Amino acid sequence: MALSPGEHVLVTGGAGYVGSVCATVLVEQGYRVTVIDDLSTGNREAVPDGAHFLEGDVLDAAPGVLADDCAAVFHFAAKSLVGESVVSPAKYWSGNVVTSLRLLDLMRAAGVDNLVFSSTAACYGEPATVPITEDLPTAPTNPYGASKLAIDHIITSYAAAYGLGATSLRYFNVAGAYGTVGENRAVETHLIPLILQVALGAREKIMIFGDDWPTADGTCVRDYIHIRDLADAHILAASSNTPGSHRIFNLGSGDGFSVQQVVETCRKVTGHPIPAEVAPRRGGDPATLIASSARAMAELGWSPTRSDLTTIVGDAWAFTSQLGGRAHFARG
Repeated sequence: MALSPGEHVLVTGGAGYVGSVCATVLVEQGYRVTVIDDLSTGNREAVPDGAHFLEGDVLDAAPGVLADDCAAVFHFAAKSLVGESVVSPAKYWSGNVVTSLRLLDLMRAAGVDNLVFSSTAACYGEPATVPITEDLPTAPTNPYGASKLAIDHIITSYAAAYGLGATSLRYFNVAGAYGTVGENRAVETHLIPLILQVALGAREKIMIFGDDWPTADGTCVRDYIHIRDLADAHILAASSNTPGSHRIFNLGSGDGFSVQQVVETCRKVTGHPIPAEVAPRRGGDPATLIASSARAMAELGWSPTRSDLTTIVGDAWAFTSQLGGRAHFARG
């Protein structure tokens, strides 16, 4: 089930951060790409030149695309705000699980049997050990993670019963930028872009939630992966899927960085003092989350080459600073 340049690939949610970078790399490598996105959270300008863009609901637009000699689907379209999932779980069960199930049925009807699914390490909840490996128990702590895990279970059953070849990629903190594509959301929750908003003057300070965690400097430690490294993993997965098999890989840089280290790196890269204020811990925040990518490296031949913290922040800052007044964030 090799995927080769020149073949047609459908990218759902391809106007979002991760989806648009993957679509960009696919176009650069010579694939024919169709992006479907309703632009509820994505940006039209992030869709790469050379990709065919369809604005609208995935399930309305997918049948025609799948019938057009489609070789693979990269499925990114999803609701992804943890807090929102807690107060509005119906939106996540419907928008994530039901939509994915119906997309799988459309793929099966069209004879498209190659899928890469954007899952999440939130499937593991708050693991007792790190680094996080794929054999650890899954125990999501919110409807967002639970919805992604439910989709993984569905994919496993479809692979066994219908011959689908699929890979789910679970990752935590994607960061950085690729050329003119980076993080630019109306509702931002990720640490690095929030810090860079301070450097750009859109925020007064960054909040650090707890400085008394059991870590080297007392702040939480997280694993960050460069968006371009992540795109490479998606293409490697689609190029090596096999019928009847559903593989699950964790992706990360292999290193953990504390909140304080991220703030200091942003200060060095931007030359801005970036005021920070310590606030009480947030409930449900684990002290340390680091993903093991050993299986992906061994089986996919994937290796992150851009995921050192300075490169990640430097690329993110280059994108954020050139975006300037066109950013979608508000002061606060």
